[in-house]
Amino acid sequence: MKFKNIFKNKADMSTENTEIDQELDDATIENNANGEQIIGEELSVEEQLTQDLAKEKDKFLRLFAEFENYKKRTSKERIDLFKTANQDVLQSMLPVLDDFDRGLIEITKSEDENLVKGVVLIYEKLKSTLVSKGLEQVEVRAGDPFNADFAEAITQIPAPSEDLKGKIVDVIEKGYKLGDKIIRFPKVVIGN
Repeated sequence: MKFKNIFKNKADMSTENTEIDQELDDATIENNANGEQIIGEELSVEEQLTQDLAKEKDKFLRLFAEFENYKKRTSKERIDLFKTANQDVLQSMLPVLDDFDRGLIEITKSEDENLVKGVVLIYEKLKSTLVSKGLEQVEVRAGDPFNADFAEAITQIPAPSEDLKGKIVDVIEKGYKLGDKIIRFPKVVIGN
């Protein structure tokens, strides 16, 4: 009994679908009798589709460009991160390098050549290791014009000579950079 009702309902549904298809065909035939109207509608539909396609192309191009910019930006950030990843370690090693500089000056006053050679060897090894990690010394010398972008003036003194006015008189502490970024500015004395 149940199966007969299901099959009967299914047959009714297929009959209804056939009737709907027939009505659509009749509507098409009626529209075909008025040919100008159909052509006008098709062009507007075609124009609409063309506009939709243009909008979607524009969206796609903008999204693609945005993604390319994102890739470039993240790639640059990643490269910068790799360049400066060991910045903290290198900055903490700079006082040790300064102590070696000062110690080397005092040890060279000693007459023990083996001691001087040993300290120089250790100093050069430390310095070459830091340089291999990207550390560079900021080149600033006495007599150079003072540039606040590359050096930090800790004091001004009367210039010992007229040609040293506004220039660096002495370098108190060396400066270092990692890649293009200065991680410690050189501390200098300038003449006024």
